[in-house]
Amino acid sequence: MHTMRSIYDDDFELPHLSRYSFVFPDPRSAPKEGLLAYGGDLSASRILYAYRQGIFPWYNRGDPILWWSPDPRLILYPDQFIVRKSFRKVLRNRGFKVTFDTAFEDVISHCATVKNRDKKGSWILPEMVEAYTSLHYDGFAHSVEVHLNDELVGGLYGLALGGVFFGESMFSLVSDSSKVAFKALSDVLGDRGYDFIDCQMPTEHMQRLGAKIVSREVYLNALPDTLERGTDMGSWSDWQWEYRE
Repeated sequence: MHTMRSIYDDDFELPHLSRYSFVFPDPRSAPKEGLLAYGGDLSASRILYAYRQGIFPWYNRGDPILWWSPDPRLILYPDQFIVRKSFRKVLRNRGFKVTFDTAFEDVISHCATVKNRDKKGSWILPEMVEAYTSLHYDGFAHSVEVHLNDELVGGLYGLALGGVFFGESMFSLVSDSSKVAFKALSDVLGDRGYDFIDCQMPTEHMQRLGAKIVSREVYLNALPDTLERGTDMGSWSDWQWEYRE
């Protein structure tokens, strides 16, 4: 993700959220970088309400909780995942095995650890791990695990609401393993009729995989309809994926 702007910057004022109110400012009013408000808490109800408004939490250690709705957004339509020739060979020959919701806590822990190794600080703080793990046990947050020789070597996690999967983070201990997780998720969600995967902020890596940049307005306009469909709550551990040409 991009470098965060601090709420302590000169001449930078944000609405403060009360712990007792879930009311966010209109995300369309946020600056393009997306910083919308600060404060509140990481209760399951607040996080789910935020995602339904196109808002997500993201902040560094020592900061209050920061809430974002950037412009533009990055989304992947499941049928538009790009499989290049080199990656096709990986999918055919590397022997990766993919599971769903069998090791959520391990996946989010690895995501936080890999971020810490980056020397730029981790936004997956202990309270974030606790919040999303709770959402996992509530049936909203899910993980994709990639195994090689029976070892967990990559994966990702995020939230599912209606016809959207809101991607949060991924990790890779072996080359291409997180990309395999993303491909598996895209295929399975496509088969189940999901509209798109929210990749949050634009990155070249995700764009090379087929994700598209859309304006915040387009993204926010698309949310209400797709959120009206039923949510795949509960464990996804019985979901299966195998690569097909």
